[in-house]
Amino acid sequence: MSDTLPADIDADTEEAGRRLGARIRELRTASRLTLVQLAAATGLSHPFLSQLERGLAQPSLASLRRIAVALETSPIELIAASDPADDTPGAIELHRAGDGAIAGGFSSGAARMLARGARTFHPMEVEADTLVPPEKPFTHAEEEFVYVVDGAIRIQLDDDTYDLAAGDSLYYPGGVGHRWWSADGGRYRLLIVKNAGRS
Repeated sequence: MSDTLPADIDADTEEAGRRLGARIRELRTASRLTLVQLAAATGLSHPFLSQLERGLAQPSLASLRRIAVALETSPIELIAASDPADDTPGAIELHRAGDGAIAGGFSSGAARMLARGARTFHPMEVEADTLVPPEKPFTHAEEEFVYVVDGAIRIQLDDDTYDLAAGDSLYYPGGVGHRWWSADGGRYRLLIVKNAGRS
């Protein structure tokens, strides 16, 4: 049995990588950062970031988080950028379990968007087993909702910390610093919904 991906899946993955890289480049240039400066801010190598912007490399979830913090955005926004645009008004979408893992190439965890294109909110499924909190919290203007599907997480919002188990949820407004990690050392699965900031 061959380990080679079907051509259409491989092409979709490459195209998603190009869109992600283009968005990172767009945010970097808007922030007036050179690749060298972004490398210094993230602790990632300049050659890796160059390949990432050209769609030639896949980031780990940890790397994407570092890039998001440095560019003052969120991993969700970056992952959403890798999704093909579908601006059809009123379009209905169906997502089956396990399909469309846009960020499935993450070396630590996986994430997938559950609505495509220019929607008023961005729902995303995240599965990971991060044992330590990210170095810096994420802060963005959009409000966010987190629902724990499986496992348990510890989430820090500014100076407060909450333990959430399967079935628990948490909402926080934009501007709140946040980061989460496994509360019990096990794997967790989350549904995250971010307001896209459109009226």
